Amino acid sequence: MNKVPMTVAGEQKLREELEQLKGEERPRVINAIAEAREHGDLKENAEYHAAREQQGFIEGRIQEIESKLSASQVIDVTKLPKTGKVIFGVTVDLINLHNDEEVRYRIVGEDEADIKAGRISVTSPIARALIGKEEGDTVLVRTPGGDVEYEIAGVEHL
Repeated sequence: MNKVPMTVAGEQKLREELEQLKGEERPRVINAIAEAREHGDLKENAEYHAAREQQGFIEGRIQEIESKLSASQVIDVTKLPKTGKVIFGVTVDLINLHNDEEVRYRIVGEDEADIKAGRISVTSPIARALIGKEEGDTVLVRTPGGDVEYEIAGVEHL
């Protein structure tokens, strides 16, 4: 099985979601199913079918999270030596060489990615182009909107 890279915060967030699903959501749906069964004929009972559908979703999500956690490789970038190289978990300051616009991204696991919060997936085109490069390097990133050239202005282990 392939290891799934994950930050410490990403692992914690998945564990919290798993705890909520198992401790709150699953029991709530089981009670809703039991209550709907008491109403009689299950063939025409919309509440029962909705609760069963929700139960399927919850159980599927629990399995998905447990699978990811069992295959996870949690990387705490704060404990790694600061070499100036772009690696998983670092925060990178970039300067767009076409318009001098500055952007800041943290390279995280797929489940943690949120472009609006400045977190990009390690599998994204930008992260793939940056991994292994160093501060001061110029990087060409092929995006769906065209090629963009960035200079790596800084690499931080936050």
